[in-house]
Amino acid sequence: MSLLTATRDWIDDRFPLTKMWEDHLSKYYAPKNFNFWYYFGSLALLVFVLQIVTGIFLTMNYKPDASLAFASVEYIMRDVDWGWLIRYMHSTGASLFFVVVYLHMFRGLMYGSYRKPRELVWLMGMFIYLALMAEAFMGYLLPWGQMSYWGAQVIISLFGAIPYIGESLALWVRGDFVIADATLNRFFAFHVIMVPFILAALVVMHIIALHEVGSNNPDGIEIKKNKDKNGIPLDGIPFHPYYSVKDIVGVAVFLMVFSAILFFAPEMGGWFLEKDNFIPADPLKTPQHIVPLWYFTPFYAILRAVPDKFLGVVAMGGAIAVLFVLPWLDRSPVKSIRYKSVIFKVALAIFVVSFVVLGWLGTQPATPVFTNLARLFSVLYFAFFLLMPFYSVMGKTKPVPERVTYHAH
Repeated sequence: MSLLTATRDWIDDRFPLTKMWEDHLSKYYAPKNFNFWYYFGSLALLVFVLQIVTGIFLTMNYKPDASLAFASVEYIMRDVDWGWLIRYMHSTGASLFFVVVYLHMFRGLMYGSYRKPRELVWLMGMFIYLALMAEAFMGYLLPWGQMSYWGAQVIISLFGAIPYIGESLALWVRGDFVIADATLNRFFAFHVIMVPFILAALVVMHIIALHEVGSNNPDGIEIKKNKDKNGIPLDGIPFHPYYSVKDIVGVAVFLMVFSAILFFAPEMGGWFLEKDNFIPADPLKTPQHIVPLWYFTPFYAILRAVPDKFLGVVAMGGAIAVLFVLPWLDRSPVKSIRYKSVIFKVALAIFVVSFVVLGWLGTQPATPVFTNLARLFSVLYFAFFLLMPFYSVMGKTKPVPERVTYHAH
């Protein structure tokens, strides 16, 4: 017996290392017909680790102090060895985190990954999304630039629109009557310690829940229904080494895109890092146009589309909350868009266009024309969900095969 085997056995007697490896990798059978859309779950995990690692290095030189925060970021960028690289990796990673998460969620919408028995997997994924939004919002304040300061001012003021408890809640979030040093300190604590722990726990729960019920596939067929005499799914293959190796391809392509942005366009024309955020925060000077970062703009457009502030907050919250009940809205007899009716496909296309257009409108001034467009696309956004119980059962669906469709390549 080799020393390595002996060490493994010693650990296995005290900790289920081999069992975990088998349950979640070498003996976890995933459908053999995964396609391009199944890269984004593993990529999200990759970016999460990247954000944690770069964040740790940034905290070594960052000062969570209102009088020093902006200067400390400049110090990281100009004087710390490779500090500019770590800062740009973190800022680029933040945006690409949302890119891969949105694509991951879109794949779930296409293939019905929220349907029974994966309702809990979807709900945990949505809690990850909420935590990710909180993490991004709190991290955005830390550079203490103009857009950081005034963006936080706008978002935190929304809490004040809640009846009875709004003002007290806004005061608690700020830690002061205005956004100041106390706000920066608590946002730093939440961003660096609390929310990452919550995110990590939710990611682990998300993966455990997924591996308990099994992965969905482009056909929406449960591979556990067809097993051989040994209890192994006929249409399944071990996640490791087959998909762990396949994911390396996705990681390589992703890192090439990531590096291209990082070295040639880290600000992405103001989409990833806004020009106003390279100016120190000034409570006495409001930016001409206050805009949140692009991954919040669809919901910001919905907020501005409603004239009443409180109802706008309700609409913005409802736009996120409705995603949580999605598993119980879709009543189609089939899961995957491959076999759903044309009506559902058109509805999904309209939803995607609405979300993208709302994202763009959220970056534009609130002119009457843009406001009316935001109202139109907000209605289409909500219609996708609220009318789903009706249109999901309309139209002709295609017959679903007994086994997954797979073409070797």
